[in-house]
Amino acid sequence: MDEELERLLRRMRLPYIRRAAPEVLATAKAQRWEPAEVLRVLLAEEVAGRDRSALTTRRAKAGFPTGKTFDAWDPGVSSIPAPTQQALRTLEWVARHENLVVCGPAGTGKTFLLEALGQQAVETGLHVAWFTLESLGVLIRRHRADDTVTKAISRILRADLVVVDDIGLLPVGPDAAEGLYRLVDAAYEKHSVAISSNLHPAGFDELMPKTLATATVDRLLHHAHLCQTSGDSIRLSQALTGKGVIALN
Repeated sequence: MDEELERLLRRMRLPYIRRAAPEVLATAKAQRWEPAEVLRVLLAEEVAGRDRSALTTRRAKAGFPTGKTFDAWDPGVSSIPAPTQQALRTLEWVARHENLVVCGPAGTGKTFLLEALGQQAVETGLHVAWFTLESLGVLIRRHRADDTVTKAISRILRADLVVVDDIGLLPVGPDAAEGLYRLVDAAYEKHSVAISSNLHPAGFDELMPKTLATATVDRLLHHAHLCQTSGDSIRLSQALTGKGVIALN
């Protein structure tokens, strides 16, 4: 490729055009493309490259725990009704700033569903932030030292969807309880929060002070879709049938 052209592409920060240009220009010359077609193909390469890069960045910033997506999801295994699953996958509830609460026994697909929904949201261009209740408490504790808790919550809520996973799995300290309340309160009717919990939200007063639990649940459930899972642990079932590992030779 011409050195001056490469210099201009570098200066204009068009890396994907610069990468594709030699092959595209050679093809265009051989097939006698119109100038407009050359421009269209090169610009399409740049747009596609930027989209891939932005997706990678959004996925990394989300902090998903495992990388699971709906590609590995079996709707028939979940106890959540299939029509509800399909409605959640449209992500229209995120656009309406509604919440999602998935509660039920351990191993019934709660985290898997939330991560798959989060991954789908990222793929559609939305921003997602993933927390456990413990990591939310750590953040609150870190920012309380310099009185920047409110700013920290505001930064979290730059995301379109905030997920708090595994509530009720471990004891809830005062920092985590405060963090959950602050997050839900700040997001109320402006952002979507999705949580998974071993407990129904009505039982959150077992985890945190009753007054704080009542205020949190009141805001959380006002505009929320509540999905309750049931049945035996999917993980345990897979383990007992030998599907949890690759067989040894």
